[in-house]
Amino acid sequence: MPGASAICEGEAVVENAENAENAESLENAESLENDLNAAGGHDAGPAVLKERRVEDAATLKALADPLRLAILDVLMAASGTGPLAAKEIAAALDEPQTKLYRHIKQLEKAGLIRVAGTRLVSGIVESRYGAAQESLRLAPEIFSPDSPTRVDAYDAMLAAMDRVRGDFRAAATAGRVDFSRDDSGALSGLFSHFSYRVAPERLLRLRGQLAAVFDELHAEGNSTAEDAVDVTLFTLLYGAGPAPAAGAAPAPTPTSAPASALPPVAGSRNDGGRGTES
Repeated sequence: MPGASAICEGEAVVENAENAENAESLENAESLENDLNAAGGHDAGPAVLKERRVEDAATLKALADPLRLAILDVLMAASGTGPLAAKEIAAALDEPQTKLYRHIKQLEKAGLIRVAGTRLVSGIVESRYGAAQESLRLAPEIFSPDSPTRVDAYDAMLAAMDRVRGDFRAAATAGRVDFSRDDSGALSGLFSHFSYRVAPERLLRLRGQLAAVFDELHAEGNSTAEDAVDVTLFTLLYGAGPAPAAGAAPAPTPTSAPASALPPVAGSRNDGGRGTES
């Protein structure tokens, strides 16, 4: 597990400081604390991946929870400013710190986040976490009818849907979103829910058109304009084949995966766009 040895070493130091029977041990612990904090903590863990390709059940299970997705999103967003402690993640999510520990450990065990540093704070080892990758991509083959991880993949998608629903409700309740028209008559938001019957090739063409939009946004990157706003784009596109007859196996659908299976806020994508190839 990334950073595990560094944590164990730090805990041993703290234990020695707490159980020290003389001032010299305490002085050494305080000196270590000052040295660690002056250096910004103990560096640990491998370099951050540009993109991670998700294809195993353990990682998918770690992603199948809205709160864990939110934690991962916070750490991905903070990749340019440095690692965060659990209390900082809790503050960003407006969640109790104690509620996050189990989820943080699950993400760390799956290799989605890592301990990027440790420091002593008032005699207690504080781990600082960073995302282990800049973006995620769900492997197309995990959605195939004979894939053993197919159910886990859909559970991760459902968790993403739950998270987007919760985030939208919170933002709308706080008055941060507005679907009314502005002075020019334009709408700042877009909501559309519809079903059409189309030929399989039209479905694939539509998927390609949406992927092109995602590629354009990905190439532009985050805006540094003073009036920039946080935009959430969640896309789910799928073709449902005919219902199977009683006792028959489900028929394959025209497309193998949704246009975007995880929230783009976290840099997650399953649209075949740019990224490090596996």
